[in-house]
Amino acid sequence: MSRRDTVVVAGSLAQKPRHGGHAWVFLQYLLGFRRLGWDVLFVDQLAAGTGTAAPAASLERLMSGFGLEGAWALLDHEGNGAAGLPVDEVVERTRRSALLLNVMGFLTAEPVLAAAPRRVFLDIDPGFPQMWRALELADVFAGHDNFVTIGENIGQPGCHIPTCGLRWTTTPQPVVLKQWPATTPPGEAVTSVATWRGAYAPVEYEGRSYGLRAHEMRRFAPLASRSPLPLRVALDIHPADHTDRELLEANGWVLLDPGTVASDAWTYRRFIQGSRAELTVAKNMYVQADTAWLSDRSLCYLASGRPVIAQDTGFASRYPTGLGLLAFSEVDDALAALDEVAAEPVKHGQAARELAEAYFDSGLVLGRLLSTLGVT
Repeated sequence: MSRRDTVVVAGSLAQKPRHGGHAWVFLQYLLGFRRLGWDVLFVDQLAAGTGTAAPAASLERLMSGFGLEGAWALLDHEGNGAAGLPVDEVVERTRRSALLLNVMGFLTAEPVLAAAPRRVFLDIDPGFPQMWRALELADVFAGHDNFVTIGENIGQPGCHIPTCGLRWTTTPQPVVLKQWPATTPPGEAVTSVATWRGAYAPVEYEGRSYGLRAHEMRRFAPLASRSPLPLRVALDIHPADHTDRELLEANGWVLLDPGTVASDAWTYRRFIQGSRAELTVAKNMYVQADTAWLSDRSLCYLASGRPVIAQDTGFASRYPTGLGLLAFSEVDDALAALDEVAAEPVKHGQAARELAEAYFDSGLVLGRLLSTLGVT
């Protein structure tokens, strides 16, 4: 391999120490690139006013737990070293890298960004950053050379995400199959892990309101009372949303604490692999904008041999559905899919793993992404 043998991945991770699913977003890329033969470096940056000790300890435990010792750095909000590799070494390794993959443009430390031979913006929340820029609310794309999104329909007829005049490379998210083996037997419940609102507010764009998961999930509240299988969701929902919690529980949803059942990368994996299947309701943004978004979490279920019943965001036009991956738009569609999975769990479980192998394996996804970006 040439001298540029490192891929740098940057993003916000240390600030969310009890979010196991969020940790896997980054692990899939880091471990996936490493399996392709690349050295990797993860760079995080603390927000202003954030203490260092707890985030650093959490990040060190995660990186060490997956064989990534010496491959990470935590910077403070001004870009100075806080934990892990010293800044000088981060800058030098970044200078020798093939590219810096900046997830949602989170990294702002100028010395590191300036050292990167290529700065690639990775959009994992399609619709929001594009509409922010179009409305002149925020521009997180500035200073990047290439633009990648998991909103695979961007630029296609019917997709309402503005391109902002940028050339977008689209990609599904990767899953490292070795880390997510198909396991048996499946559990009894259909599950998911989700946030009720998340970090963003709804966006008003060209006469439409593009909202959050809360706006979609209210529509599907009656689903659990009619489901042939128990529905349990590890839901991050604020106490102020007690009316919504009561609505879900009154309809038969079992709400679990994600800080308990999915508190780190290991408990998150056990929770998914202990499930019968996943049922996931998407953010209203993803549905209304026809993004073709498919959750990284759903890929973990598929790889584990757990079928996924997912609200259609446009992905059904891109990937085979009906066996292993089932799409729905209304309550009756979701019920029909639940009946299918309940009736033939083995067939759907095997198909789920096959889909992960055929379409989402990290080697395939990341190899194709690097090739598209002209990196060899």
